[in-house]
Amino acid sequence: MKRLIFDVEHEQLRQTAAHFIAREVAPNAEKWERNKIVDRAAYVAAANYGLIGFNMPEEYGGGGSDDFRFNAVVVEELAKFGFLTPALSVHNDIVGPYFKDLATAEQKQRWLPGFVSGELIGAIAMSEPGAGSDLAGIRTSAVRSGDDWILNGSKTFISAGINSDLVIVVARTDPSAGHKGLSLLVVERGMEGFERGRKLDKVGQPAQDTAELSFTDVHVPGSNLLGEQNRGFYHLMANLPSERLSIAIAAIAGARETFRQTLQYVKDRSAFGQSIGSFQHNRFVLAELDTELDIAEQYVDRCLRGVLDNECTAVDAAKAKWWCTELANRVVDACLQLHGGYGYMNEYKVAKDFVDTRVQTIYGGTTEIMKDLIGRSMGF
Repeated sequence: MKRLIFDVEHEQLRQTAAHFIAREVAPNAEKWERNKIVDRAAYVAAANYGLIGFNMPEEYGGGGSDDFRFNAVVVEELAKFGFLTPALSVHNDIVGPYFKDLATAEQKQRWLPGFVSGELIGAIAMSEPGAGSDLAGIRTSAVRSGDDWILNGSKTFISAGINSDLVIVVARTDPSAGHKGLSLLVVERGMEGFERGRKLDKVGQPAQDTAELSFTDVHVPGSNLLGEQNRGFYHLMANLPSERLSIAIAAIAGARETFRQTLQYVKDRSAFGQSIGSFQHNRFVLAELDTELDIAEQYVDRCLRGVLDNECTAVDAAKAKWWCTELANRVVDACLQLHGGYGYMNEYKVAKDFVDTRVQTIYGGTTEIMKDLIGRSMGF
């Protein structure tokens, strides 16, 4: 089904993103997989292609566009290639809006030029060893000391945790106020007491930088408070829908590419004197996957239109996030089965997709949390 959401300029950026992947990502992917981390230089290269900061103000080197369709195009092209890429969705879609919407003029002057050029890599630290989806359970704390904040605590499962230069840390600044006592503090690379723990050994996405972070009496300048004091929870709630929609977009684009490659495989592979795709059962499976991907894609595109019209709600994004990531898992699982024994071999992309895709139903808010959010919107 033809997609109607994108215009000519979006397809031009898609071509640029494809060139970036072919020239800068593909030649380095094996090295990044072997080293289990993407080189920092890849972010600078992405910026040179115009794939970073297009949603940032022009005075700081950005593109000055609030059109989330540009974000979607970049996300889709990276997802088609897989997870051996720089984490541009984290940089552009998750971290970027906090700086663009909440930073003061002085903070923007300090941080945005480097952020847009790819020289300063961003991350956001919410999850803790004892607090994942339950933000009210966050124990990392910050107390006033003159003009500074003294930050103590630990975070885990932090995307871009090793490479990051600017980490937005969710900390408790009012211990008696529950979720109303959280603030956002920007911790910069090199601050004394800020330590990066081990790079986490994951089931999939080996080159995606996920780490533990610790903060021991870190003196964070008062000028590094992002947004309003004790309003961190509300700042997070305002930005989480775009993060969840970005994850949904990646899930469908990645699953669509897995399906495309599998379709070619079952046409080429023969058994019992005919292509394995021609068996009725397999045709039915392929028909179901293609249909579900088309339907999910149309919902995602409707959400994108909703973003442009300021109508896409947190509930809309939650629906997209849980449905699309669960569908991606089903699609990839079925595609692996259609590959037979070869599907279990790492030389085939479907095998990597199988382990890389699984976590999408967890990060950015689990499927269960998404359903709970939707259920609560119904008055329960």
